[in-house]
Amino acid sequence: MLEGAADQVVERMRHACLDGVRLLSDRQPTRLRVDEHTSGSPAVWLHPDGSSMAWIIVDIGERDWSKLAYQFGHELGHVLCNSWQPDAKPAPPCQWLEEAIVEAHSLRGLGRLAKSWKEAPPFAGDNAFGDAIARYRQDIIDHYAALAESQGLTRNAVAWFADYRDEVEKLALNPFAQAMSVTILAEYDREPDCVEALGALNRWPGRTGLPINEYLQQWETSCGELQASPRLPVRLRQLLGIT
Repeated sequence: MLEGAADQVVERMRHACLDGVRLLSDRQPTRLRVDEHTSGSPAVWLHPDGSSMAWIIVDIGERDWSKLAYQFGHELGHVLCNSWQPDAKPAPPCQWLEEAIVEAHSLRGLGRLAKSWKEAPPFAGDNAFGDAIARYRQDIIDHYAALAESQGLTRNAVAWFADYRDEVEKLALNPFAQAMSVTILAEYDREPDCVEALGALNRWPGRTGLPINEYLQQWETSCGELQASPRLPVRLRQLLGIT
């Protein structure tokens, strides 16, 4: 790779994800470290060294800038959700929801990155790559939208959650979390201040290990404590029929 090129892409994606977003968490890291590994999945390394640095791991090929931005945006979403310290081990039943939230966060960032790249690319004469980023993003969205349609999420989210709850609440970015990410992305687009609520996530004992009704209630309470917009947890409660 060109010297410093990956750093420029990461920095542009960081701005695409965070510009205009109020960072309200009282648990923000002071630094970000991004490592490229040659194997394994992208992740936030929960390093127990007592530092205030969030450590992101990506796995990409040479000059695969769209993939780098996408992976970094997802893991940066986890950092925003306060999932970077040693006690942030993923846990059911609500890890799926965090995964959907941060996947939508990355897709939102990719859209903004594609636009800024086309207008002012980080590499001279590379404006056209903005279209490639946009296509990369749209391919992911189209795949997730097809999942949402086949699962019935687009027709009735309450019934979707009730019918598939055992499968939905499994760990990782499963197909149900992927489907939900498109719905959450639409919320980000509709109400941009929804994104600031990510900083209020997981500030309570049990983190994603709580049942979803308690998880959403804790999230709303946490939004109030940080004076963050509660729109997103309130909307998710409505969508999924959680009382």
